[in-house]
Amino acid sequence: MDLDKQPPVLRASDADRDRTADILREALAEGRLTAEEHSERIDGVYRAKTTAELEPLVRDLPAAHEPPPTARRTPEPAPSRPSPGVVPPVADENLVAVLSASVRRGRWRVARRTHAYAVFGSVEIDLSEAIFEQRQVVIRAVAIFGSVDVRVPENVSLRGSGTGILGSYEVDTLDSPDHDAPVVFVDGTAILGSIEARPKRGKIVRDLHQQLRKRLGH
Repeated sequence: MDLDKQPPVLRASDADRDRTADILREALAEGRLTAEEHSERIDGVYRAKTTAELEPLVRDLPAAHEPPPTARRTPEPAPSRPSPGVVPPVADENLVAVLSASVRRGRWRVARRTHAYAVFGSVEIDLSEAIFEQRQVVIRAVAIFGSVDVRVPENVSLRGSGTGILGSYEVDTLDSPDHDAPVVFVDGTAILGSIEARPKRGKIVRDLHQQLRKRLGH
């Protein structure tokens, strides 16, 4: 066998994995993949070491065979703070856990402003299947000897600002490739407690544009 004629083995970069994951997310949103198929292929994306291992994961999807655009406009980053006057100063919804647990998950309408208080308790806010009707959403979290855990879908933007006092405050910044996607701002204070906000891997809002168009009258 002539080894010189073998195709080169190229190591996959983070950008290669991100492009493959984007194709899979689009296929899920279009209904070409089931949630189970999407989850299995996404796992394969993050296990792949070479570009040859990535190619079979999207071989049967049309987006993988489209020619790359000659010029791609870099999307503007989401704002670091809510626009003045867009989000009210008073909460539309309050989640309180005192020596208990409060959970908000599933198919529910996201309020413009949600306040979460965990005092010797825990609050879980899962937005991965929620209905977004606003482009800017604020979650104000306070954890005192407790925890507030926020999860968002991968096709929204995530921003945060907060303080940990003998506690931890962590927000994994996320930028949606769609500049019209909602932005979730997580502001908080953790005192001997923890506040964490990050994307939920493999979860996207499938009808995100329909939700916003209906709400905004487009």
